[in-house]
Amino acid sequence: MISAKLILFLPLIAAVFIGIQSRTVNYKFAQLVTTSCVFLSAILSGFMFHKVAIRHEEFTYPLIDWIYSGDFKADWAIKIDTLTAIMLVVVTWVSALVHLFSIGYMAEDPHKPRFMAYLSLFTFFMLVLVTADNFIQMFVGWEGVGLCSYLLIGFWFKKESANAAAMKAFVVNRVGDFGFILGIAAVYVLFGSVEFAEIFKNPASAVDVYWDILGYQVHAITLTTILLFIGAMGKSAQFGLHTWLPDAMEGPTPVSALIHAATMVTAGVFMLARVSPLIQYAPEALAFIAVIGGITAIFAATIALTQNDIKKVIAYSTCSQLGYMVFICGLGAYSAGIFHLATHAFFKALLFLGAGSVIHAMHHEQDMRKMGGLWRKIKFTYVMMAIGSLAIIGAPLFAGYYSKEAILGIAYHTDSNVAQFAFWMGALTALLTAFYSARLFFLTFHGKPRDQHAYDHAHESPWVMRIPLLLLAIGAVFSGYYGEEILHILSPVGEFWNGALVTAGAHHNPLEHIHPPHWIVPASISAALIGAIIYGWKLGVARKLAEILAPLYKLSFNKWYIDEIYDAVFVRPYKKSANILWRIIDAKIIDNMPNGAALASKYIAAGLSRLQSGYIYQYAFVIVASILMILTYYLWF
Repeated sequence: MISAKLILFLPLIAAVFIGIQSRTVNYKFAQLVTTSCVFLSAILSGFMFHKVAIRHEEFTYPLIDWIYSGDFKADWAIKIDTLTAIMLVVVTWVSALVHLFSIGYMAEDPHKPRFMAYLSLFTFFMLVLVTADNFIQMFVGWEGVGLCSYLLIGFWFKKESANAAAMKAFVVNRVGDFGFILGIAAVYVLFGSVEFAEIFKNPASAVDVYWDILGYQVHAITLTTILLFIGAMGKSAQFGLHTWLPDAMEGPTPVSALIHAATMVTAGVFMLARVSPLIQYAPEALAFIAVIGGITAIFAATIALTQNDIKKVIAYSTCSQLGYMVFICGLGAYSAGIFHLATHAFFKALLFLGAGSVIHAMHHEQDMRKMGGLWRKIKFTYVMMAIGSLAIIGAPLFAGYYSKEAILGIAYHTDSNVAQFAFWMGALTALLTAFYSARLFFLTFHGKPRDQHAYDHAHESPWVMRIPLLLLAIGAVFSGYYGEEILHILSPVGEFWNGALVTAGAHHNPLEHIHPPHWIVPASISAALIGAIIYGWKLGVARKLAEILAPLYKLSFNKWYIDEIYDAVFVRPYKKSANILWRIIDAKIIDNMPNGAALASKYIAAGLSRLQSGYIYQYAFVIVASILMILTYYLWF
């Protein structure tokens, strides 16, 4: 289909066309081309969503015969079902609005064409990932978004911190990607194919397969799905492989909104939903996924409580919300995970771009301790950030209310220890989310200005930045109601999904039976009110609490010392061993082997050269001595 091709390739055309000419092209032309192409892709995605998700006309459209090697086969095709259609809308619309926002935000940057080309290239690779028909094609998109993340995080490459953050994101993601590669290899060994249609045709055929690994019998599907999940842990910043996400805030704010709120970090959640027909046969893997998701949710929320950089608070919030999506997938309710993915994309992109508007108003100041009272100066941004904050804390009628209620309700009504663990982690996370969201909002917009000079020069963003905020705010308000009431997106056996997801466990409850305990919403609102009182009017209370709870405060402020632990356990031993290998093994042993042979040849040649002196008496002496030695040998023996 032409529309499917255009959705996929319009961002690539814009990226290549502008990227090649980035040093010479007019920046306004570059912004027009890239933004127009992505907006056109977004509009076509809307039509595609209606055709596939509403009218149920899903299809797989082959593009090229790609890889054939013996029995191995991997074609390049565009697979569009309901799951893909949702991701197309999320990716293209958020990307389009970020492109538009970037026109104003990056107005003073001398490298605007290159930045816009990178954004469009990222959008293309993300579309490759979500339209993949097989694991190899998905892996191309998977690595492509990783590359673009590296380029965009390190866009301001003259900043040492940006370079370090880009490298950290690249390396940490490679750890997860190694697990993903092994998982793909395991899938091929298990099923003899990497194509989703072939694998999901009869996944039950591999239920009784065990592999002998180091003398242990390992359940093949469980091992395979855990390896795939390790890949998701890297991309979706789950506990253990989360350390790259907060540092990635070194990139421009539109990058944070596009990559680290709504699209790339959700790739892992999308992958779990895509392989749901396989994971349902690995209950141990599902339990592992749910536990990691629950730990990530509460862990990241505790860190967000004490951060002072406005973008890092939202970054840890993203990590926490990804924990929600992952643990509900671990409970088998993929529809709820994708529902939260979609609503989260709107309100988190709104919060990031709203933070970008604040930073723009404050002349690139990101420390909330230097803000305060800004609601008088930037009233439009104030309202937009209020909507985003209400959505993330799950206030009734906002998008986050519907999706978080579904997640906590399913966890609460699922009869298993893992589900109860996930529920309590999610419930506590909801309270912490309300508190740190109020802290961010009231430190930024209320109270007295704490930097009078910056406050005096604060100004509202231009309309090219305000329009994306307004459109995202509409999504942050209505996407939850629309998804639950009109699309029935939470119904795992309904017509909406049309077989795109497989539900593991007993999650076929009607919508009215999946509500969590009634105390969660009032408790969350109470937590938000406490945060509002403390950080809006009683900052002295916050300082006193920090002093009383100093050990806990330091633990949270220093991010549980995870980076320091990794540095002590992995980085420094690696550097020491590398230094030993270089100085002793490489320089003194390996290098000295050819160097020693060359040195020996040099001395031998120098010694032999002395015999070629040119003096006749020396030659005569050698001849006579040689004859005497020969005669002596024969006479003696």
